[in-house]
Amino acid sequence: MNSMFTKIVRRILGGILVLFGLNILLPQPFIPLPVPPEKAAAFLASLVATGYILKTVALLEILIGVLLLAKKWVAFALLSLAPISINIVLFHLFLDASGIAGALVVATLNGILIYKNWSSYKSLFL
Repeated sequence: MNSMFTKIVRRILGGILVLFGLNILLPQPFIPLPVPPEKAAAFLASLVATGYILKTVALLEILIGVLLLAKKWVAFALLSLAPISINIVLFHLFLDASGIAGALVVATLNGILIYKNWSSYKSLFL
């Protein structure tokens, strides 16, 4: 589990999560957001209208990213990220295919790290 490959993957995923979480949370994004297709824009507008969904997801991304970077509660952080990464992939698959590559990177890195930490999850399936 502590191979150099696993450390690099964990740090890359943690960095991505903190970076994109902050980009959503801060009032002025520092990474320009592309104009989404009409259906994706309508969906995002409905999430923004709630006043809390996007902020909550951004905070979770930052928290999970910090946990991964600090190597604290890694198994918990990865399981917490799983539904978020699946939803990111599904959003891009169905509403904005242009961003599917980044979504697949996050989901793949999450999957690799879950596999590498599988011993932490064995007791859940007994």
